[in-house]
Amino acid sequence: MSYNSAMQAWVDGARAALPLTTSVVPFGLITGVTAIGMGMSPFETLGMTLLFYSGSAQMVVLQLMQTGALPLTMVVTAWVINLRFLMYSAALAPHLSDQPRRRSWPLSYLLSDQSFALCTLRFGANGLGRFAFPYYMGTAIPLWLGWNLAVLAGIYLGAGISASWSLGFAIPLSFLALLVPGIRNPATLGAALLGGGLAVLAHDLPYNLGLLVASVGGVTAGLTIEQLRKGAPVAAEAP
Repeated sequence: MSYNSAMQAWVDGARAALPLTTSVVPFGLITGVTAIGMGMSPFETLGMTLLFYSGSAQMVVLQLMQTGALPLTMVVTAWVINLRFLMYSAALAPHLSDQPRRRSWPLSYLLSDQSFALCTLRFGANGLGRFAFPYYMGTAIPLWLGWNLAVLAGIYLGAGISASWSLGFAIPLSFLALLVPGIRNPATLGAALLGGGLAVLAHDLPYNLGLLVASVGGVTAGLTIEQLRKGAPVAAEAP
């Protein structure tokens, strides 16, 4: 799809993100409920959410706070969990690195798993040119609003949310919805299989290192398979 204006690109990005925005609501509710249950004030909980904008890191830090971990441990753990955003940034850089600082800072802050996946699928090899930034923001802003509003709802609903709702089940489903459309060739299939397998095997590693191991393993597998595919015809023609 080609765009005639930045607004059209933004709206298309927002339209793509809306179904995924609903998937972050259960996660946000759980985060808000957990923080209030620990004794944090609504102001502290919402401030933490605005500062982090990373549900997985925020939940882990909340767990560490419950166990009385050192502040340094919390910071390092959150940093390790969010290392995946370095890989996301590297993948999006060819399409968005030409933006001025007034745009690059919001780009970095609003980066999420869902926005990365949507933009990766949409940009393709050639990108969207000058419409890459508005499309990205169209995916990112609804997700950011949905997350923060969900946490806010969790803050005020508190214990009124029953465990029987099984809200946590919606989280892996949302990531599966992102993963499946992205499997388009042997490289992405290999990355998904190895990354998923490592995530299961390394689940019990301390400090949530399993996520980092799975991410690095999946990316390495995908790159290796892609290089082997590119090198195969050359090797076949060699005397």
